[in-house]
This record gives sequence, C-alpha cells and structure tokens, in this order.
Amino acid sequence: MAELDYSTGKSISLPTELSSEIIQKTQEGSAIMQLARQVDLPGNGQTIPVITGDPEASWTGETDKRKVSHGTLDTKVMRPYALSVIVPFSNKFKRDASALYDAIVARIPNALAQKFDATVMGNGDKPGSDFDTFKDVTQRVLDTSNAYDQLVEADTDVSANGGLTNGFVLSPQARAVFLKSKDKEDRPLFVNSVAEGAIPMLLGSRVTMSKGVYVKGDPNNVIGVVGDWTQAMYGTVEGVEVTLADQASLTDGETTINLFQQGMFAVKAEIELGFRADTTVFNTLSVAKNK
Repeated sequence: MAELDYSTGKSISLPTELSSEIIQKTQEGSAIMQLARQVDLPGNGQTIPVITGDPEASWTGETDKRKVSHGTLDTKVMRPYALSVIVPFSNKFKRDASALYDAIVARIPNALAQKFDATVMGNGDKPGSDFDTFKDVTQRVLDTSNAYDQLVEADTDVSANGGLTNGFVLSPQARAVFLKSKDKEDRPLFVNSVAEGAIPMLLGSRVTMSKGVYVKGDPNNVIGVVGDWTQAMYGTVEGVEVTLADQASLTDGETTINLFQQGMFAVKAEIELGFRADTTVFNTLSVAKNK
C-alpha cells in the first residue's frame, strides 16, 4: 500500500486501492445505490433522459403502412453535490498506516452511505433543487394486520403510473412489522421459517436494508420505500478527496475538539453525488402510529 502523507492540512489523493474500496463499500452500504442505476457524472452535472412513456406496437395488414410510435421522454439535470464526513483519530494511527487504512475503510463508507440513503428518503434537507427525494411520494401505512394488503396497494400504484415493482428498501425497524405479520392460521407471511429471521424478498422483489431509511422521531414513521428502480439513478464524480489535519479545532455540536492539544488528527473524506428519479413510480412505507 502506498504511504499516506500526514502533512498538516494536506489534501491528498488516496492510494487507488483505498479510494476504490471506500467507493465500493459506500455503494455496498447504501441500499439506494444497490438498487438504482449508476451513471458517471461530470463535475458540472449533465442532462439525463427520463422515460415517461413507452412506444406502442401495433398490428398491420400485409401491404398497410406500419404505424410509427414514439416513446415519450423528459429531461432532468443531475448535478453533483458534495457529501463529506470528518472523523477524528488518535495520533497512534499515524505510526501504523495499516491501522489507519482499516479505520478509514471501516468507518467512513458507512457514514456516507447512511447519509445518502437518509437524504433520498426525504429525511432532512436535500442538498439542492436538482436532487430528487421520496419525501412527497404516496405513503402506505402498515401494521401487522394489513401489511400484505398495503404492499399490494403500493405495487398497484407503481404499475398504474407506468412502473414495475422490482425492489424494496427497508429500515431495520421494518423487520418487526413483517416478521410479526401472520395469516389467519397464525403462520408467518413473509418468512419461511424462524431460523431464517430475514426478509429476502417481498412480492417476488429484492429487499435491501439500510439504517439511513429511518430517523428516530420522524413524525411520518417512514420505514421503507418500494418502486421501479430502473427509473432511479445516482451519479458519482470520480475520486474521493481526503484531507488530513492535526492543527485544527473541530466543532462537534456543543463540543470543541482541539486536535493538537488532545493529541489527535482528523480525516475528512468527501465525494460528489447526484440522484434523480421518476418519483411517481415509488411509494414509501410507514408504520401505523401507536401500534
């Protein structure tokens, strides 16, 4: 592994293998990224096509003119927005590049992934006007007695808007709703056995899990989203920029960390991301209050 430069406040390019691993683990940690399509995004953004209607085939007689049918498209601008995280470390990591490598890969990608998922779900402010979220899509309220029916309603709504349900993103809090859902014979609806303890598929579609989907105290109690993920895409600008500093003071809420005084240094990792979707082909799932 290439050596890291620990010069104060030095902005560095990560070794290729570490930069790639951070991006890969961010993608693995983000349920949204696992399901949405990825596009390469230039630094100044780009205009992307969004399919709003499919071409229609038609039967014709042997010598009749063949009818022409055009699919309908709309366009959206996808812009990159900076997503960053600052993580303080003890100076002992400077003496062991391998330990720093492991700490960066273990802590930073997960923080980036969860924040991206939370933002797409509409938890908190979005970074700009050219970034789509699921905050205002149709919401289905679930409890253990109606979960199956509400999933079918969501699937029906997605198809009515021209989509095809092909994936669910759930928070860990959603597992209890589905694990407790039973039929009239008191048999679990969504798992084959207690030993599995997981929800690998719903209505024949893939399920991914993300802590970023749920925010404690959210008045809407959103626990997941379902939809047509071919109509969602995220863009990345290549490279992860990392800045190392040991002289700065960090403000963490009401706490101030003086790096030099406390024998620490900080790593700031920043990537640029964009997200666009046809939000009409998505429904969010929420849990019934007081259930």
